[in-house]
Amino acid sequence: MQTNTSNQKIRAVAKHIHMSPHKIRRVISQIRGRSYEQALMILEFMPYRACNPILQLLSSAAANANHNFGLSKTNLFINEIQVDKGTFFKRFQPRAQGRGYPIHKPTCHITIVLNVIPK
Repeated sequence: MQTNTSNQKIRAVAKHIHMSPHKIRRVISQIRGRSYEQALMILEFMPYRACNPILQLLSSAAANANHNFGLSKTNLFINEIQVDKGTFFKRFQPRAQGRGYPIHKPTCHITIVLNVIPK
């Protein structure tokens, strides 16, 4: 039985990543529209901390394509990748005279949609 992937999306989602969306968008703009293998190479050698969760998510999306649809990882490219703002972790820093200074630690959600390279 062959699976038609035209109506089903090969996707993976990572939620509540402990990093600013702005920092992740800096990395994502480099790999948008590239093939799976090119994106792996770029992410491996970029010096940013944001590359690790994106690399894990990209590998997960490729494994989804291989397991669920029987597709080869070499024939995939990044069709769509986006970062959305998540919730803030709210903490307080102690200050002078019993005051508390609010600290907002941002999170984000990353979505990757892969597709097959047209021949």
